[in-house]
Amino acid sequence: MKYKAVLIGCGRISSKHIEAFMDNQQTVELVAVCDIIKERAEEEAFRYGTKVLIYADHLKMLNDIKPDIVSIATESGHHAGLAIDALRAGAHIIVEKPLALSSVDADRIIALARKTGKKVTVCFQNRFNPPIRRTYQAVKDGRFGKILNGMVQVRWNRNDTYYKEAAWRGTWEHDGGTLMNQCIHGIDLLQWMMGGDVVRVHGVTRRFLKPIEAEDFGGAILEFGSGAVGMVEGSANVFPKNLNETLSLFGEKGTVVVGGLAVNKIETWRFSDSAGVGDTEDKVVDPAAVDPPSVYGFGHSALFADFVEAVTNGRDPLVSGEEGKKALDIILAIYKSMKEGGPVDMPVAFDASEMKGVFK
Repeated sequence: MKYKAVLIGCGRISSKHIEAFMDNQQTVELVAVCDIIKERAEEEAFRYGTKVLIYADHLKMLNDIKPDIVSIATESGHHAGLAIDALRAGAHIIVEKPLALSSVDADRIIALARKTGKKVTVCFQNRFNPPIRRTYQAVKDGRFGKILNGMVQVRWNRNDTYYKEAAWRGTWEHDGGTLMNQCIHGIDLLQWMMGGDVVRVHGVTRRFLKPIEAEDFGGAILEFGSGAVGMVEGSANVFPKNLNETLSLFGEKGTVVVGGLAVNKIETWRFSDSAGVGDTEDKVVDPAAVDPPSVYGFGHSALFADFVEAVTNGRDPLVSGEEGKKALDIILAIYKSMKEGGPVDMPVAFDASEMKGVFK
């Protein structure tokens, strides 16, 4: 079976969705694209390379096409409303991160998906990076023993031009700051690898340099139910350009560091059992690994393939709505911690818009 798909939103990230549709043409066909700016929609339709219908009104498109799959790549503030519309239209949905900008909206999406029997996936494509998959397999195999602590560092640069290109960037209503836009991928990986639920969050955010409403730096300590501790460092102020996104995991029997521009290089691989399984550090570490051309990496195609297979076989995708909400909840807790000036217990009910006025 070949599924009919449509794309809503033809901005910066949409090229990765087009690329993913092209790489999965045996199972899914992109039949229409929608954007309120017609020229953007035309450009993405042309990029796909076959006849694709163009819409400016997503509700009309949903009504006309009645798609099996809707891919949402708009500004974050519209994710929740569009996801609800698509689910009500009877479609499965692929949503760019974050799933929503509030815990309530995320829960609404998840609840409606359950009610309608539709699948939801959130674009945490870095879960599909080969070094990340290898690391997660080591976690599942118990090679770390007890995981004690971990850290994610997202040290990138977003210049003033980036924010001026789109007025919604860096706003509480439609985006959030560095944690919600850039660092959410790394936060997802950290909580996924360390396992168990985060039970308490200590957060600090700052708006140091950028001409935005939200934060351009965020840091946090995450306490897990297991007793493990996670640390988050995220910045859009690294001079003069993107430096690294690095995930570090420390267990009683293993240490792994996955770095590079976007968690694409294994930099450290040490396990007490390495000699026994032939998985030595020298074999795994690849200092010649090449960074992807952008921080988006190459994972969207694999994520889309996993989603289509999940729809076909009636299973949950790797990054289900419930899975995709976990990183969102952590970031909302960091925001709440910053606003209240102290640690907060999970779960939280918070909306990014509640941060308005925090930075004077």
